[in-house]
Amino acid sequence: MLRASTLLLSALIAATACSPLSAQPLVDIDVIDRDTGEWLPEYRHRGRDWIPGSPGHRYSVRMTNTTGERVLVVLSVDGVNAISGETASAGQTGYVLGPWQSTEITGWRKSMHDVAQFYFTDLPDSYAARTGRPDNVGVIGIAVFRERVQYSPYYEPGPPIAREDERYRDQAGRAEKRSASAPAAANEAAADSAYGGRAAQSIGTGHGSREWSPVSRTDFVRASRTPAQVLQLRYDDYDNLVAMGVMPRPYRWDGRRRGQPEAFPNGFAADPPRW
Repeated sequence: MLRASTLLLSALIAATACSPLSAQPLVDIDVIDRDTGEWLPEYRHRGRDWIPGSPGHRYSVRMTNTTGERVLVVLSVDGVNAISGETASAGQTGYVLGPWQSTEITGWRKSMHDVAQFYFTDLPDSYAARTGRPDNVGVIGIAVFRERVQYSPYYEPGPPIAREDERYRDQAGRAEKRSASAPAAANEAAADSAYGGRAAQSIGTGHGSREWSPVSRTDFVRASRTPAQVLQLRYDDYDNLVAMGVMPRPYRWDGRRRGQPEAFPNGFAADPPRW
């Protein structure tokens, strides 16, 4: 049995391709530029999904549970576990998302209370490169696990209670009247004492500035040793993605033709010459 002490996002914290391990994605991820508020567009190229990152901009990874059950999500950024800082592996600690829950992970987990912000930066300045692990810079990925179903034990019900015989009803009624001589307040006090006097209680990615991001712990038993879903996004800056053919080159309109008069030879009206 695989048991993992995992982190459950508290209420204060807050379409991509998946591997053949899961026909229907259990968790969707999106990347949001926190400085512009833009959800970064994804571009499919040679079997991979790419997003453009702007150096210096902070970002968050938005994870959405698309199921009605709890799932465990191990988040890897540049090949590094976003919680523990270890070189990422699917069997490590992760975030537990409740049914249909969606949340944003904004940085590298530093404690149960804060994170160091994710931000796009030059490769040498990335957290992975600065810790001697530059080989997987440029990829954000998740490994998703289902939870093992925990069955409640079945207890054999006790024997049924027979209905009271009518011939003993009058006798029982007289006995009840005699026992009612104790004050009602005594019964209420006994009931209160039974409950102790009160009612029963029922994120190349840089290592940025610290920010408040509280979590709590929970237990999670994985349904299998292998993840039910593995998903990853590649990222790079705009110029590199254009150079690789991932993104189209920007179209720049030039209305001028050599030797021909044009209605719009320039963009704006210039000041006239002074006399």
